[in-house]
Formats: sequence, C-alpha cells, structure tokens
Amino acid sequence: MNRTKKADLIERLSEQLSKSPTIYLTDFTGIAVKPMTELRRKMRTAGVQYTVVKNTLALRALEVASVKGFEDVMTGPTAFVFAGEDPVTAAKLLTDFQKEHKQLQVKGGLVEGQPVTANEVKRLASLPSREQLLSQALGLMQAPLQGFAGAIDGLLYQMVGAIDALRAQRAAPEPQA
Repeated sequence: MNRTKKADLIERLSEQLSKSPTIYLTDFTGIAVKPMTELRRKMRTAGVQYTVVKNTLALRALEVASVKGFEDVMTGPTAFVFAGEDPVTAAKLLTDFQKEHKQLQVKGGLVEGQPVTANEVKRLASLPSREQLLSQALGLMQAPLQGFAGAIDGLLYQMVGAIDALRAQRAAPEPQA
C-alpha cells in the first residue's frame, strides 16, 4: 500500500473513531473466511461495521482521533467494531458469534468514551436491547394511566347504573292504597 492510500485509510479510520460512541476491538485469529463473512453480514444488517486494519495504521488513526485506551490491546490481529449508538446489539452479536466460534476474542472497547473490558462487553450483551428497554419504560409509565382510566370507567359505569335505576324507579307506577 502506498503512502497516499495509507493516509486515506488513516483519515477514514480516524473519522470513524471520532464519530462512533461505541467501539469494540476483537482478535480474529484462526477464524475461517466463511464464518467471518457471516459475522460481517450479520453486523452490517444490524448497522454495525466490522473493520480489519493493520495495528500500525490503527495506532496512527487512534492518535489522530485523540482516542485513548486501546494502546495496551493493540497486539496481534485486531479488528474494530463500530457499534454506533447501540452498544448492546454489537455486544450480543460478538458474544453469540464467540459461543459458536471460540477463536474470536473480544479485547476490550470504549462505550461513550469509557473503557470496557471483555467481561463488561459480555455483561452488556446480557442486557435487553434499546428498543426493549424503551418499551419496558413505556409500559411502566402507561400502567398508572391505564389504572386511572379503569377507575374512571368504573365510576362512570356505576353512575350510569344509578341513574338508570333512578329513572326506572320514577317511571314505575306508584302502588294504589
């Protein structure tokens, strides 16, 4: 690769590093092409990008992007996982793939600028997805409103019943003495 291509690669990688709030690093040693292609396809479908870069170029891109925390894990074959806004989806994909293919190792990562270890990535994978958390929160907020609406409905039903009984009582002929 000539210097201009390397410079372009470093520039593109540093842009991705500075824009992505969640980044994981993996070691893909020993994984065959077919499973790796399958992993990339699953990640692309989920909106996650999996990029393999030489460590020397990656270290330069990290320096350009002013991203700290990866210097100690940048040994051996390294791939970047740019997870975007949802750290859980990418963590689940990596953990599921790791269960099938033991060779894939998560080295660490950054979530919202905070360094995370491989074990913390596994813990993130056990969390519900962002959509599930939002729906659970919405359900919790909606439950009291549903209870209130049910109580009002019950009161209205009782009031209608009472008015109907009063109307029936007044419409009934009075007994003659």
